Amino acid sequence: MRISGWIAVSAALIGGLASPASAEEKPLWEAGLGVGVVSFPEYRGSSKHRTWVLPTPYFIYRGKILKTDRGGVRGTFFDSDRVELNLSLSASVPVDSSNDGPRRGMPDVQPTVEFGPSLVYNLWRDKERRDRLDLRLPLRAAYSVRGGVKYAGLIFSPSLNYNAAVFGNSGWYFGALAGPIFANARQHKYFYEVEPRYATPERPAYRASGGYSGSQLTVSLSRRFDRFWLGGFVRYDSLHGAAFADSPLVERKNGWMGGMGVAWIFGKSDKTVDAGSDD
Repeated sequence: MRISGWIAVSAALIGGLASPASAEEKPLWEAGLGVGVVSFPEYRGSSKHRTWVLPTPYFIYRGKILKTDRGGVRGTFFDSDRVELNLSLSASVPVDSSNDGPRRGMPDVQPTVEFGPSLVYNLWRDKERRDRLDLRLPLRAAYSVRGGVKYAGLIFSPSLNYNAAVFGNSGWYFGALAGPIFANARQHKYFYEVEPRYATPERPAYRASGGYSGSQLTVSLSRRFDRFWLGGFVRYDSLHGAAFADSPLVERKNGWMGGMGVAWIFGKSDKTVDAGSDD
């Protein structure tokens, strides 16, 4: 497996699991290793699914500025009682256009990385801070990372994120995240435009424009045991009404993605900090 694909799949698995928060003392860092399986379309709107099983690192760092948890890598540049300014990261996998499908004969889609600021506003939380509802406002720039770094557009994905402890004090956490997606023309062109030189009778030329990119709903369930972590997620993706919905490269207007993983935590720091319940 290409290293870029491994990174993107790991990001998909970890990024599908939202992070609850409650104040308690925890180690500054924890490290482990596990295995994960994730199944998802090659790109949003594709009818072809990939299922990968791969080793998945487990690393949590609870620094004052830099944090890593099940929500990804976050650089907290501003943090008040209700508002945070974090670093948002994401990635996409490469698409091989040599296979049968709507992209046959077109250039391969190179993997991308996305990063940018994310403003998080807490709308509600309980007294123990185990249950909470947040408004997330991430704005990320995408760059292709193979054959040179090239700008691939902007993505804005506002969402409501709900996290709660479930089944009493069992240690299980439920997460739900939902919201629309918007992107500029450069991002939509990267995945959905068909230049005239690649047009065929079955695949007419198509010029992509920016705007609404559809919506997503993700639900997750996870639990941290003494030395193990277990989690899984399911994501529903809708392209109905998207600016690129009429592209001949869009085969389906809806799709599913899911994954689960288990990790063994083999190391942690002696130093503890006041941290959120990110297990």
